[in-house]
Amino acid sequence: MLNNRSEILFLYDCTFSNPNGDPLDANKPRIDEESGKNIVTDVRLKRTVRDFLNKNKGEEIFVREIADEEGIIQDAKLRAEDFLNQDGKTIKKSDLKISEMKSIIEKNILDSCIDVRLFGATIPIEKNTKEKSSITLTGPVQFKMGQSLHRVKLQYIKGTGAFASGSDQTRKTFREEYILPYSLIAFYGVVNENAAIHTKLTEDDVNKLLDALWNGTKNLLSRSKAGQQPRLLLRVSYQESCFHLGELDKLVFFNTDKYEEEIRDIQDGILNVDKLVEALAKNKDKIAFVEVAADDRLRLSQNLQETLSKLSMDVRTLSF
Repeated sequence: MLNNRSEILFLYDCTFSNPNGDPLDANKPRIDEESGKNIVTDVRLKRTVRDFLNKNKGEEIFVREIADEEGIIQDAKLRAEDFLNQDGKTIKKSDLKISEMKSIIEKNILDSCIDVRLFGATIPIEKNTKEKSSITLTGPVQFKMGQSLHRVKLQYIKGTGAFASGSDQTRKTFREEYILPYSLIAFYGVVNENAAIHTKLTEDDVNKLLDALWNGTKNLLSRSKAGQQPRLLLRVSYQESCFHLGELDKLVFFNTDKYEEEIRDIQDGILNVDKLVEALAKNKDKIAFVEVAADDRLRLSQNLQETLSKLSMDVRTLSF
């Protein structure tokens, strides 16, 4: 089981793409009107993790789209009933009390589904129209919404489609989309060792999460997501119970000589980690170890591994 609390800082960038469209606003990249910074929801990041673990690593996940032969997609109640089995045999709902259904489903989901162990879930259970209940599991891993470290520029692009709009038309349809020329996005998260007890989260699960953050982002090869690149992944694991620094994303800054909206590449600036190093150094007696992965093209104000090692901290290089 997971014994230590830890914090995660994850930075990635996108180039001429849409990191997270808003379906209520013409699928435009989300931008905070006050700061001009790009916003990416934690749901988008979790989708990246789920898809990578399921499709690339063969891990079972609870939250995924499953359709029958007629194309009708499962709802959450039916998905829960996929786990109503014992010793490899499906159990009829009519043979169980609803409390027994809940117990069997919860155990099987936690044993099987890494996304529930990581992020938790609210799972509806229904025996019949009169007997209903739910399972609520608080996820040990919680991320804030991601935000770019600089103001971004929204670009509108219009072009022609491949087909006509109808069988009698002589002209092709037009397509339009909104993209960001560049955005360097920072996500901050906490792994709560207390909630981990209830979802049976393990250290191995957290290692798989780190792999999925890095390689899942790198392998988002859809048209709207191509060009995303992981740049920095930091995990700080604490030895003091119920302690964490908090807001690690507020301790890093992207320094550039350009106007922020003109940034087009990770090497257009330097990631200043001085405040982050200062905070870690100040609390080094409470830290068990630090894990770091950094992209070769990322320029840092100081080498994290070397600096923290000189402070007699246990620093480990993440390799994927």
